[in-house]
Amino acid sequence: MRLAGRMSRLGTETAFEVLARAQALERQGKHILHLELGEPDFPSPDSAIEAGVTALHSGLTKYTTSPGLLDLRSQIAEIEGPRRGLRFAPDQVVVTPGGKPIMFYTILALVDEGDEVLYPDPGFPIYESMIGFAGGTPVPYPLREANSFQIDFDHIKAHLTPRTRLVILNSPSNPTGGVESRESLARLAELLLQRNAWILSDEIYSHFIFEGCHASIASFDTLASRTIILDGFSKTYSMTGWRLGFGLMPAELAQRITQLVINSVSCTPVFTQRGGLAALKTRDQTIPPMIEEYRRRREVVVDGLNAMPGVRCQKPGGTFYAFPNVTSFGKSSKEIADYLLDQGGVACLAGTAFGREGEGYLRLSFGTSMENIREGLKRIGAALGRLS
Repeated sequence: MRLAGRMSRLGTETAFEVLARAQALERQGKHILHLELGEPDFPSPDSAIEAGVTALHSGLTKYTTSPGLLDLRSQIAEIEGPRRGLRFAPDQVVVTPGGKPIMFYTILALVDEGDEVLYPDPGFPIYESMIGFAGGTPVPYPLREANSFQIDFDHIKAHLTPRTRLVILNSPSNPTGGVESRESLARLAELLLQRNAWILSDEIYSHFIFEGCHASIASFDTLASRTIILDGFSKTYSMTGWRLGFGLMPAELAQRITQLVINSVSCTPVFTQRGGLAALKTRDQTIPPMIEEYRRRREVVVDGLNAMPGVRCQKPGGTFYAFPNVTSFGKSSKEIADYLLDQGGVACLAGTAFGREGEGYLRLSFGTSMENIREGLKRIGAALGRLS
C-alpha cells in the first residue's frame, strides 16, 4: 500500500502496545497487573454520569457549537484561569474531544515546514510524533534525574534559534513526575520574553501536586499572549473515556483552532460536555480525596522501589507516576520492561517509550488500587532479584 510520506513521521504511544501484549497474555490464562496505562482507577463523578445520561435522554445528541458549549467554556474560564493567577474569557477557551487535539491543532496552526519545536525528553511521545507529522523539526531538551527532572535552563538557552517556533512544557511531567518550581519557570519566562516563540504548556496533571502549588508559565508578564495551556477532564476527574479536553489561549488563536475543529471533528459531543460541566461543579468533593489517595500510594510505591536492591526512585512531586532508575541491571529499559511483563506478570513502560533520555528508567503508574500496587511491587522485586 502506498501511503503519504507524512505517515512515516507519525509515531505511537507505547502504552497501548504494551496493553495489547498484556491482554494477549491474559487470554492465555496469565494474571497481569497493569501499571502501564496513565488512567485513574477512580470512577467518574456521579454528577458527571447523571448529567451525561440526562443529556442523552433529553435528546442532546446533535451537533453543537464547534469551540464548545458556552456555559462549559464560561465555567472553565472562571475556574481554571484564577487557579493560575490569570483571567480568561469564554472566547479564549476551546473544548475538544480529548487533550491530544489541543496539541495537534496548536502545532498545525503554528508550525511551518522546517520550524523547530523544543519538547521535553523524556516526555509524552505524542509531542515528537505530532511535530514531525506537521513537518516541524523536533528538538528535544533533557529532563535528568540529577536535576530532579526539571528543565535544564542552559540547554534550552543553547538550543533556541531563530527557527524556534514553539516550546513545549509539561509540569507536572509525564513520565517523570517532576514539577517545575515557580523560580525555574520565572527564569525561563525571562528568556522566552526575548524571543518570538510560542509556548504550549501541557498542564493536564496540574491538580496532582503533592507539595506546594501549581505554577503556570502563562502567569508571567506578557507570556500569556503567546501561551496555550492544555488541560482536560481525563486525569483530574477520572473521565478518560469521555474524551473531553480543553485549551486556554489568546482569543485570536482560539478562532483558528476552532477552524481546525470544524475541519476535523466538527464539535465535541454535547452529552460529554454536560458531564464535564457537572464535574466542575462538584470538584471540591471529588478532587481532594483523589489527591490524598495518590499521596498515600506514592509513599508505598517509592518506598517499595527504593527497598529493592539495584533500584532507586526519586519521589515524584506530581502526577501518579513513579520513574525508577534500573541502570544497575545492565540491560536496556525495554529489555527489563519486557522481562517484567513476561516473567513477572507486571505491565509497565520502558523509559525509552518517552525518548532517548528515558533509557535506564521504567514508568510505573500508581493510578491503580493499593492492593495491585503492593502485589506489583512484590512481583517486580522477585523478578528483578532473579534477573540480577
